[in-house]
This record gives sequence, structure tokens and C-alpha cells, in this order.
Amino acid sequence: MPGAEPLRTVYDRLLTAYGPQHWWPGDSPFEVTVGAILTQSAAWQNVEKGIANLKAAGALSPEALRRLPVEDIARLIHPCGYYNAKARKLKALVLWLEEACGDHIEKLSTRNTGELRRWLLAVHGVGPETADSILLYAIGKPVFVIDAYTRRIVGRLGLAPARDGYDDFQRLFVGRLRRDPHMFNEYHALLVRLGKTACRKKPLCEVCPLFDICLFNKAR
Repeated sequence: MPGAEPLRTVYDRLLTAYGPQHWWPGDSPFEVTVGAILTQSAAWQNVEKGIANLKAAGALSPEALRRLPVEDIARLIHPCGYYNAKARKLKALVLWLEEACGDHIEKLSTRNTGELRRWLLAVHGVGPETADSILLYAIGKPVFVIDAYTRRIVGRLGLAPARDGYDDFQRLFVGRLRRDPHMFNEYHALLVRLGKTACRKKPLCEVCPLFDICLFNKAR
């Protein structure tokens, strides 16, 4: 298991290569929260279309989504795919927000991170990646989001934990880096950028800023 230095090197290299990513895009914590649901198995450009539809309909608020029938929500978020399932997830989420914080997401920042995560995971349609995206990007908690890009990159670099579970990958970062929500935000966004531009399923190692320290590249 690597120490902090290789992980910090990866972060510094990516930040130098790509610069700050200003992620997650959203005009409010609630918009970020909605995006965390809509981005499940969806390309971000389609999520943007769904959010734009909600805004145009005056439906991008917890109160509005609670009032709207599930069928109407599904119609508005149709570009995101799995729209019927995601409409039900949004309904469950806004009901939880009313109970948990009276729709004032910023109030959740004072609550214990572990407790908040357990609450979120109990909400219909919220798994670990979605819960952690909400915690980090909407609430500002120091949790590290693990997604398919992160797994792929960490594995190719030879830094993967012995076990393949979500929590195992998360501990790799949280247990070895300073718990700084800004850094975790930037680090995750940079890994996504790398995964989209270079470390694809069929990698473009020649344009990767980590090519010289990547075991996958050295083994080719």
C-alpha cells in the first residue's frame, strides 16, 4: 500500500498539467445535489440539459420538486436517461432534505460527516458515490469521491488497494492525505479530466502527464 507521497505526486502533476477544474458546476448547493442524482450513468452534457429543463420550468427547488408529480419530473429530466427511476430518486431526496434541514443545505455542514453519510445512504437511489459527491461538492465535507475513472487510474498507476471495494479505494486517499475538502474536490475533478482525456479504456499514454510513473505504460 502506497504512502502519501505517490498520491501527492499524482495530484501535483495533474494540477500542473490541467490547472484548477472549478468542479462541480452549479449555481447552488441544491443544483449540485440534483446533478449528483442525474449524472448517474449519464454524460454530463445530458445532465446539463435536464437541469436546464428544470430551471425553465421553475422546478429547480426542493419545494417545486415535492409538488410536481413524478411523471412531470421524468419528462423534464428525460435527456439524462433512466428518467423514471431518477425522478423517483429526486422525490426521495427532496423529502429527505425537508426532514433533515428544512431545505437549507448549508445547515448540514455543521453535522457529523459519518452521520450525514449514513443518512444519505438510507435515501432511495443514493449509493456511496452519489452520497460522497453531495457531501463533498454540495456540503463541503472532506470525503473523497471514488468513481470508475479513479479506479482505472489508480489501478494502472499500481497504487490500488489490496481489496477492490469502494471504501478500500476511499481509504487510500482519506487515510494518506490531509483531509481538505478543497484538495479532495480538485483531486477528484483532475482524475476525471485525466480519465476523459488520456486514461481512457483505450489509453492515450503519449498525452498523459503521468506516463513516466505509470506501471501500465511501462508494461506496454
